[in-house]
Amino acid sequence: MTEQTSLWKSEQQSSDFAELSNALYERELQLLSNLEDVSIGFIQGRLKSLPYYIKRTAGSMMKAETPLDLDIQNASWSAKQNAHMPLSDQNDDIVNQWYVKTELQHGLVIPILLDNHIALDCIDRVDVEDSRFRTNAHGWFSYGELTHFNENQFTLLKPTKRVMTAACAGHSWVNDHKSIPVMPTLRELLLSCTINWSNFKKPM
Repeated sequence: MTEQTSLWKSEQQSSDFAELSNALYERELQLLSNLEDVSIGFIQGRLKSLPYYIKRTAGSMMKAETPLDLDIQNASWSAKQNAHMPLSDQNDDIVNQWYVKTELQHGLVIPILLDNHIALDCIDRVDVEDSRFRTNAHGWFSYGELTHFNENQFTLLKPTKRVMTAACAGHSWVNDHKSIPVMPTLRELLLSCTINWSNFKKPM
């Protein structure tokens, strides 16, 4: 009986993995088809790398330890959306204190506030001497100063459970009212699988 149960679970996981992978493929191909002013070489490069990244992303999402619900058909995370963007505990002083006190390391996943949603990014370089770090997609941020904007006007946030949930699930707000969710990128989905949610049980 135990062997039959294990076999059923294995088959179900295999089926879920295939469905999740197909959903990721469909989404990425649609995104590529809508790109304008890109070279054939760029498209070819993206297509060649897709199997690796989709397999990696699907596998990571299946194994991730997260409080979020996995929507296999849409290849996304789902969670209850707050009525308003979760920024009530985010200000210059709070954000800067967190980054000053935290041991910033390469690969640390952090949230960035965009116009109507919160994106996931990660640190790829730390410059301790000048109290700044670089994120992979949004550039350099200084910490220890009373501002959490960078030169491109991207807004740095402190990672909290509410903020990271909103980022992972693609929650969106227009004029601080709920809007249609945005779809996190393949890269953001990968980053979402590396978040240590147990950290948010501790004072931050």
